[in-house]
Amino acid sequence: MHTFSFNHIALSVKDVNESIEFYQKVLQLKEIENTASDSKTRWLSFGDGKQLHLIPRPNSEIKVNKAVHFALATSDLNSFVESLKALKIDYSDWLGTPNKDYIRKDGINQVYFQDPNGYWIEINDDY
Repeated sequence: MHTFSFNHIALSVKDVNESIEFYQKVLQLKEIENTASDSKTRWLSFGDGKQLHLIPRPNSEIKVNKAVHFALATSDLNSFVESLKALKIDYSDWLGTPNKDYIRKDGINQVYFQDPNGYWIEINDDY
């Protein structure tokens, strides 16, 4: 049987600089060296060896829907929601109700918002 650990998320983005700025501002991710190539792909760190790779594709069509998202957990969801409000970033519950959180059947509270390319991000309190 194989065992796995999470390594990275890779997203195609229209403007890599805009995306770097967004993820640094909203999630406070630190940019790290792209050790894989000399390409214009830029890497950010979630910590503990987990990474977000932003791959520039300025001429590609990016199609997204809310079911395709990545989720991060925080110990203080309310504080994070307040930071979204301060940054004037719209968020919603799973059903799309603006500025509303959602409590799942298992009691986990979550919110959703989008990055500049339309990718959905879930933040929850399953920490």
